Amino acid sequence: VPPSAGRIRMFGSDVTGLAVRDIWRLGVGRTFQIAATFGSMTVGENVQAALSSHQGSWAAFRWAGRYFVREAHDLLDWVGMAEQGDRSCGELAYGDVKRLELAIALANDPKLLLMDEPAAGMAPGERGALMSLVTRIARERQIGVLFTEHDMDAVFGHADRILVLNRGVLIAEGSPATVRGNAEVQAVYLGAGSLFGVSH
Repeated sequence: VPPSAGRIRMFGSDVTGLAVRDIWRLGVGRTFQIAATFGSMTVGENVQAALSSHQGSWAAFRWAGRYFVREAHDLLDWVGMAEQGDRSCGELAYGDVKRLELAIALANDPKLLLMDEPAAGMAPGERGALMSLVTRIARERQIGVLFTEHDMDAVFGHADRILVLNRGVLIAEGSPATVRGNAEVQAVYLGAGSLFGVSH
């Protein structure tokens, strides 16, 4: 929630000026538009490294494979990758990398998960499967999810509340049904008119 004076508060704490790692430890997870993992490490070691970071155990990072074995397995199970813990990340298909990235983001037991275009770079079937997975995990673990996305199927199929921006200006907000019925949203995003408001 952005209060006055442009300061950001979360869980009653002012997070202005905090380092990323400190925000992470407050309970904010994040995934990125272009997923990236440690390709030289196994799937399990990537998650174990994130768990080590969350516990503040940087010494364990060097030997990530020795620590948090059970916890990493449980997180991989959440995203459907429990059987791939020993695989090298360099062997994974991109859809699996995105699921692994989700497991890494869950390593700090977040209360809020920020996702930057989670469906980017994925085939249509993979997008739907990933978003369904995120929806299930968010509901089961009671995590708030804020995601930005250009894929309208992902937005309308999985968001409870939508905010629509056009060139940085908020033009609509509300439930999927409300936003879908908004004339300006239809013109700008859904192909019902011209981006510049000129009729043809």
